[in-house]
Amino acid sequence: MSALGLALRDSSTMLRRNLLHARRYPSLTLNLLLTPIMLLLLFVYIFGDTMSAGIGGGGPDRSAYIAFVVPGLLLMTIGSTTIGTAVSVSNDMTEGIIARFRTMAIHRGSVLIGHVIGSVLQAVASVVLVGAVGVAIGFRSSGAGVLEWLAAFGLLVLFATALTWIAVGMGLVSPNAEAAGNNAMPLILLPLLSSTFVPLDAMPGWFRPIAEYQPFTPAIETLRGLLLGTEIGHNGWLALAWCLGLAVLGYFWSTSKFNGDPR
Repeated sequence: MSALGLALRDSSTMLRRNLLHARRYPSLTLNLLLTPIMLLLLFVYIFGDTMSAGIGGGGPDRSAYIAFVVPGLLLMTIGSTTIGTAVSVSNDMTEGIIARFRTMAIHRGSVLIGHVIGSVLQAVASVVLVGAVGVAIGFRSSGAGVLEWLAAFGLLVLFATALTWIAVGMGLVSPNAEAAGNNAMPLILLPLLSSTFVPLDAMPGWFRPIAEYQPFTPAIETLRGLLLGTEIGHNGWLALAWCLGLAVLGYFWSTSKFNGDPR
């Protein structure tokens, strides 16, 4: 078998292993998934009328606020899901299984590839679930055709891949699972400091740069534009640049740390 064939075989084996772990121990994934769902229900049913009136400058319109907030929470779901990736990678590194893998005739990179692909699949499934909750409470995509839906799906997958590689690196540098979860917390905190719940124009001047110059805001604005037909502007290119930059950074960080770690 060629080197590429071996790499594909071993990576698929590691992918099945990670998916089996996720199926047998779903508590972590479910706990992380509850955060965006609870925030969605909280902001729609408790704050929805007030927030929509403040943003639109008119009367309360909960349906308009549902349309505004769902795209941001879909990307927040990805950030939340990848925390589990950091914890899983840290567990593998500290529990001795990696040392055993290194004594076996398997492709060295297949361990990380299995984690990344498995995490991206879990993130996409989580996004579908949160999106279904959004549709159930009234979210409707207006002005999105087939191309817009394909572009939105591609953005979600690319964003999940980028954050997953960053989460893998965080898991590799963490001494234990608890530290890995704490190190990955910015992946769920950054959406709270973005345009998820309010537009940039409604933020105070001192806070706006914090929300604007980070990866979540351009991705949220791009996804919002694709699903709702609003203007995307330069956010599409910024989101693509953030995704590619984070993916490349996370990949080289993770592989260099994994190859140099004696554990």
